[in-house]
This record gives sequence, C-alpha cells and structure tokens, in this order.
Amino acid sequence: MTRLSWRGLAGWLLLGAVSFGALAGDAGPAHWKPDIDAFAAGDRAQAPATRGVLFIGSSSVRLWTTLAADFPGVPVIDRGFGGSTIADATYYADRIVWPYQPRLIVMYAGDNDIAAGVAPAQVLAAFRAFVARARQGVPGVPVVYVSIKPSLARLPLWPSMKEANERIRAWAITQQDVRFVDIAPAMTDAQGRPRAELFRPDGLHMTPAGYALWVAALKPVLAEYGFAAGPPAQ
Repeated sequence: MTRLSWRGLAGWLLLGAVSFGALAGDAGPAHWKPDIDAFAAGDRAQAPATRGVLFIGSSSVRLWTTLAADFPGVPVIDRGFGGSTIADATYYADRIVWPYQPRLIVMYAGDNDIAAGVAPAQVLAAFRAFVARARQGVPGVPVVYVSIKPSLARLPLWPSMKEANERIRAWAITQQDVRFVDIAPAMTDAQGRPRAELFRPDGLHMTPAGYALWVAALKPVLAEYGFAAGPPAQ
C-alpha cells in the first residue's frame, strides 16, 4: 500500500468502511517498520513506564531529547518517528500505544500530512481515526493534540495548516477528553510570522527555546490529568 492510499484509508477507518482487524495481513506503511521494530527491541531491553504520558507523532516528538527533564517526576514515553503522519501512528497503535496503557496521550502530527498534500479536512479525519484506534486498546484514554506549528520552512503551507488546526479545535470541543493545545500564538511574532530564534537552521525543527514554549503550554494540561511536573533539575 502506498503512503497516499494509506492516508486515504485512515479516513475510511473512522467511518467504519474497513475494520482494523481486516488490516492484519496488510503491510501498511512498511517504510516505518524498522523504526517500530526498534521501539519494540528497546522495550524488551528496558521496559518503559506504563500508565504514564505517551508522546507520539513526528520528528518534533522524536527530537524532543529533553522530554523527561522537561517534565520531572512524570512518567513519559517518547514514540516519535521522524517524517511520520497521523495515519502512520494510527496504523501502528497496537505496537506503540496499546502496550503502554497510557493514562494520557500527547500527539504532535499533521505537519507532514499537509506537506504531502493532504487536505485539512482529511487531517481532521485522520486525527479522529487515531483517537478511535488508540481507544480500541486503551478505552477512554484522553488525547491532547498539539497544534501544527508555524515554521519558516513551511510558511507557504501555513494557511492549510491553520485550517487543519481550526477543524481539529472545533471537533475537540465536542469530544470527551480530547484537548487541543494551540502553540501557534507563542511561536509567532507581532506580524504573525514564525519566530526565527525558535528554529534550527533547517527552519523546520525546533531549538530548546521552541520546546520551552511547548513545555509551558503543556504543563498545566498534564497537571489537570494528574501529572504535575516537579521543579526543573538544577
């Protein structure tokens, strides 16, 4: 199955056109299988925390190397794999969500979906499919969606990203334990442009200053779900 056809399938899953069980013999987004296998091998070598906070998504999660230090005292798991889409996380949820039985999921994905030409409405459909898939294995798990960030490298795509954000925000309001955290205002200047100091030279991935803004936005949300972070390490 190609990446584009799998993204389309994510929307159908939500509508019940195809059952998840029917995917058992499907190769799915096979280009990510080595990454998923590496997560499984790491889990066997050292079992990660269960009933904690699962951070999942694309490279902005994968590169969050200070995640544990940023949320001291909170059992966090990083399952970001760079370049992935929402549909990729949905497909592999049985391997990178269900085994940890998280009490909270924080997702950052959708950036790469828009970059690949996925329409904002389909980004929402993909996120709805992810929530449904995650809750198949972890019933009722709260899911926090970190908004697609404005970035220098993808500035021409920002109108579509912003529309996807607004669609997800509007849907989240109608759902039980689905939260939308908008990080765009803190990452833009007075003219509405991405703040250059928040990005690495590639204009896409973030510096520690960028992650600091995410931490500030997420700490109170995690605390609402019983994960109050301690003071930063000195």
